[in-house]
Amino acid sequence: MKSTSALSLIAGAVALAAVTGFAALNEPSGGSTAEAGTAARLPVERTSLLCPAPGLSDLSETAYTAFTPSGTSGGSTTAGAAELLSSAKDGETKTDDKSDDKSDDKDKKDKSKKDKADKPVVSLKEPGKPATGEASGADSPALIGTATGRFAPGWTAQQTTTIEAGDGRGLLGIGCTVPDTDFWFPAASTAKSREDYVHLTNPDDTAAVADIELYGPDGSLKSDVGEGITVPAGSGVRVLISTLTSKAADDVTVHVTTRTGRVGAAVRAADDTTGSDWLTASAEPAGTVVLPGIPADATSVRLVAFAPGDDDADLDLKLLGKTGAVTPAGHEELHVKSHMTAGMDLKDITRGEAGSLMLVPSEKGRATPIVAALRVVRGKGDKQEVAFIPATGPVGARASVADNRSKGSVLSLTAPGAAATVKVTASAGSGGGTPVSKTYKIAAGTTTAVTPPVPTGLKGTYALTVETQSGGPVHAARTLTETVNGIQMFTVQTLPDDRGTVEVPAARQDLSVLDD
Repeated sequence: MKSTSALSLIAGAVALAAVTGFAALNEPSGGSTAEAGTAARLPVERTSLLCPAPGLSDLSETAYTAFTPSGTSGGSTTAGAAELLSSAKDGETKTDDKSDDKSDDKDKKDKSKKDKADKPVVSLKEPGKPATGEASGADSPALIGTATGRFAPGWTAQQTTTIEAGDGRGLLGIGCTVPDTDFWFPAASTAKSREDYVHLTNPDDTAAVADIELYGPDGSLKSDVGEGITVPAGSGVRVLISTLTSKAADDVTVHVTTRTGRVGAAVRAADDTTGSDWLTASAEPAGTVVLPGIPADATSVRLVAFAPGDDDADLDLKLLGKTGAVTPAGHEELHVKSHMTAGMDLKDITRGEAGSLMLVPSEKGRATPIVAALRVVRGKGDKQEVAFIPATGPVGARASVADNRSKGSVLSLTAPGAAATVKVTASAGSGGGTPVSKTYKIAAGTTTAVTPPVPTGLKGTYALTVETQSGGPVHAARTLTETVNGIQMFTVQTLPDDRGTVEVPAARQDLSVLDD
């Protein structure tokens, strides 16, 4: 009979790869098999991203940018592709059986529509150089993207929508999301001045079933309407959260889970006064969380937190600024009751100096997991604009953000613990340009806000890649600003680890046959 130990280890590696983002794995080129019992990092070979339907306004213009960094930690050299395609539901053609005499013309039109729907909105040609696409109007569909082979490790996509006026005006940015089964969104709202939609996108060939739970300051906002929401295969749906409950609340935490299948989830928040932007999911519940990249000129910052477990959370607030960590006067502590949403108005907490917020347990040894997000407003009067910053994980080995322009980008780098050094690389431009890199040192407990490097001879947009070189963990966020009609519209995207590699147990390739 054959030895089963080596086969079991190999099977375990394959199973792990399947769980972590559809990854298929290659042995690093030129590498050797690791010793049995040790682990190796290998590049993912397949990954998915989902971009929500961009808006409800006929005045909207949406730009898409996809990017994969040059080179991979694992040395994958296989061919592949990376494309963003219209979701099936939004790309379906309509037929009209009343015109039998013109069936040939109808068939031609239907085929033309289908061909257009099947054509990628964005198709990446090579790692290290962004690819772009665009859409306009309220009917723009959600996009479903897949990257394989050498395009998969570190693949990212940015969706940036500009709405110059009217309902939901603003610069709305979102890093297209990885499909999952569990999402937390603090800082949503069912207030009368708000219009918040949960967008769900299903990348798979079978329907997904999702539940949406809402939690306000007094606990769960009961509703049967948010249960068992069907998201058809390859499609996107949106749900206005104020229709799920009769209670209006300024601060609401949205919890999205799936009973079957997986979805990409995001919240599009719009306010009568401050415009609109995307709220992406908070990092997984943790005892200490970091919210990086509060702009220096923020005129209003509101913190919203939620404790999903059975214990209350007592938190100390730390503002990590240019010179170190301080406790904001008058905003030293936050108490979050179990299963209740807590909000705190931090006003102009940064006072002209860019910073990041860190929430830590008030009592050492008692860390209650929480999720959190910031609602950030810049400007005053009728020139106010809003953006959201969720709690986010560290950059890790590497993280990227696409759709940077020659002007208007600010990169915030935060070292909440030990000092750290990172390398920031500006990629080639989508229309041309030479990559450049710069190294930054971030002192312990500080935030460094910089104008990032710009590719030499830039044409089009470019991507920024942040790589940790040494020291403690670094959290990062990119603020993108565009002035429209005298209003400084802005959006903030965080940069968590790109998960371009996965750690798997290595096994000796010993498949010897043993005597019976």
